[in-house]
Amino acid sequence: MTPSHFLPPLMLIGSNILMTWAWYGHLKRPGWAMWMAILISWGIAFFEYCLAVPANRIGYESGAYTGQQLKVMQEVITLSVFAGFSVMVLGEPLRWTYLAAMLCLVAAVVFIFLPVD
Repeated sequence: MTPSHFLPPLMLIGSNILMTWAWYGHLKRPGWAMWMAILISWGIAFFEYCLAVPANRIGYESGAYTGQQLKVMQEVITLSVFAGFSVMVLGEPLRWTYLAAMLCLVAAVVFIFLPVD
């Protein structure tokens, strides 16, 4: 396995951790003014993009992944990261419906990586 196979998923995990904090971290700070939440979120999102853009370029340009594979992989990573965030940071329980939706996305990953020939 080459770096172009394992770097994109690792970088996408990192970018999704940052983006989850950018989008939802401010929910734990209801006292912040909206403008402050927006500026802090934008600042975090900059670093998210510094991981997401190269991850997709490395994966795609190396031929390790198609654009469709990268997108489906990213969606599963996003929901996985958010599941942990919602439980550990927001204190929300994982419901069976969330887990069922996750299984559907895992099935999507299986389908997108099946050979087409």
